[in-house]
Amino acid sequence: MAHKHKYDKNGKQLCCKQQDKIYTNTGAKHLLKEGHTEHDGHDHENSNLTTLQMFTPAIISFALFIVAIAFDYYVKPNWFIGWVRIVWYAVAYIPVGFPVMKDAFESIRKGEMFSEFLLMTIATIGAFAISEYPEGVAVMLFYTVGEVFQTLAVKRAKANIKTLVDQRPDEVTVLENNHPKTVKAESVNIGDIIQLKSGEKLGLDGELISENASFNTAALTGESKPDTKAKGETVLAGMINLNTVALVKVTTLYKDSKLSKILELVQNALTHKAPTELFIRKFAKIYTPIVVLLAILITLLPCLFIENYIFSQWLYRALVFLVISCPCALVISIPLGYFGGIGAASKNGILFKGSNFLDIIANIQHVVMDKTGTITEGVFKVQEIIFNPSFNREEILQMVNALESKSSHPVATAIHDFIGKIDSNIELKNVEEIAGLGLRAEVEGKELLVGNFKLMDKFSIQYDIDTSKIAYTLIAIAYNNQFAGYLTIADNIKKDAQFTIDKLKTLGVKVTMLSGDKTSVVRHIANILNIKNAFGELLPEDKVIKVKEIIELNESVAFVGDGVNDAPVIALSNVGIAMGGLGSDATIETADVVIQDDKPSKIPMAINIGKQTKKIVWQNIILAFTVKGFVLILGAGGLATMWEAVFADVGVTLLAIINAVRIQKMKFD
Repeated sequence: MAHKHKYDKNGKQLCCKQQDKIYTNTGAKHLLKEGHTEHDGHDHENSNLTTLQMFTPAIISFALFIVAIAFDYYVKPNWFIGWVRIVWYAVAYIPVGFPVMKDAFESIRKGEMFSEFLLMTIATIGAFAISEYPEGVAVMLFYTVGEVFQTLAVKRAKANIKTLVDQRPDEVTVLENNHPKTVKAESVNIGDIIQLKSGEKLGLDGELISENASFNTAALTGESKPDTKAKGETVLAGMINLNTVALVKVTTLYKDSKLSKILELVQNALTHKAPTELFIRKFAKIYTPIVVLLAILITLLPCLFIENYIFSQWLYRALVFLVISCPCALVISIPLGYFGGIGAASKNGILFKGSNFLDIIANIQHVVMDKTGTITEGVFKVQEIIFNPSFNREEILQMVNALESKSSHPVATAIHDFIGKIDSNIELKNVEEIAGLGLRAEVEGKELLVGNFKLMDKFSIQYDIDTSKIAYTLIAIAYNNQFAGYLTIADNIKKDAQFTIDKLKTLGVKVTMLSGDKTSVVRHIANILNIKNAFGELLPEDKVIKVKEIIELNESVAFVGDGVNDAPVIALSNVGIAMGGLGSDATIETADVVIQDDKPSKIPMAINIGKQTKKIVWQNIILAFTVKGFVLILGAGGLATMWEAVFADVGVTLLAIINAVRIQKMKFD
């Protein structure tokens, strides 16, 4: 049965929570192939077992193994010889060895001949064949224990991601005839009224119909600071009600909520692999058969050159070589490293659409930013109105208000907020939006133009205004082919904009600001923030040209914009970053990286996460190759035993995993 959950002001769950079934792999090599797994095997059946159940085969094997060692070297009973001894070690081997042998068979059946399961099977059965029973059991036992620890690391990483973004309650309280009724969240319809108590988390997107309410938005933005919403404002699934009882009118089905889209985005991110990750996978497919061939040569080739050739001695060296060669550390720790990076980013309200973008953003040399909504708040306010005395100011403003109601641009919203209610008697005809310039329509048979001064130039409207001397955004108005006047509109710079620019410079990243706004406004903001490269009065195609110019200088570029109007530039850049906000569905579909809370300071944070992820991945690659290479040489020369082989395989893998999960605990301020 599903449970309802309550949370404190920090988003911490207060009551018990039924554990979601999280698809994880009990094998180190089973991580994330096209959003699922690398291999299929017995481990999938055990993906939801408890930790104790996962360790049970190893515990049984270990108990039998310890008793056997005690009989072999300490107690030494007369009966522990011959077939009794062999059978005892065989029984100790089966709990840990049989599942791996089963996976080896499944891999062969599916055409993957040279898997690590086959390597471990050959090595341990080979040890039995040359009467090295203790080492045969020990190798498989430690391999299995390592696999379980690796599974726990993968499971924890995946659970952390899921917990970050999918914390919706399974049930919600709906009002039916003013009586509260608990129903499944999936069954709620659009238009239903949800009653949300203090401490409860909202299950579906909706519109607040209470006068006001404060919410913790950490699940969506990574920011736990309370966000107060007023009546009529949008509230989203995942927000936690912090004070009194709130009523929310459902506007989106459960499966279409913002949180559902975010969860799907994070899960699908795993299908887009980083170049390093793809290389390691290809490398492992080539590397493993080569190792098998070398092991055969180590066994047989010396007989041609060595007089006192002993088959069992060289077979043992070859078996050690096979155990060491398992590419566990690379195959598991590298995807886990990238997954950890995606999780760390999600925790901070940054969504990467693939691990490949973590790699790319780590090497970004130039960040190009749109001005409105990225560096500035995008919340415009009308400052002043300058009109030609020959026009009726109120009449023209009502026409402008009616026309701007056809646009969702922040400037249009500012004008509507200033003028107020739209006059329903005004009839607009042939309404046209001219990209990068403004709006055009016919009112009472006469042409009405509202936009920037480039729009005036396009339609040959004469005006006597020196726009370069006005450090505000200007909205020009023309009616009946005559210049009627203009409005000045101001937009505030975001609080963390200066920190963002300074931090990017510290990281050695160049910054350029592009805008369709007038050049004087752009220059004014650029001077305040100390941005050297800033360009205004750009149409969408002009922004594309500017970004192309930067790319031609062989610089990797990240473009930051709204993700919709700037789609051509985002597609052109190496990484497209969208200031997604809480309500922009189109943005999530467009960009490679989405910043959920619109804070520009998350841009250098995203770059830093990419750099740290890449650093950890390469640390693991170097660690694995160095240790394995060294022990491989020792093994081929007969200087390493199965014990060193176990360390080179399982030990290095665990060290690499511990290093990989480190990124999830890092702080990126």
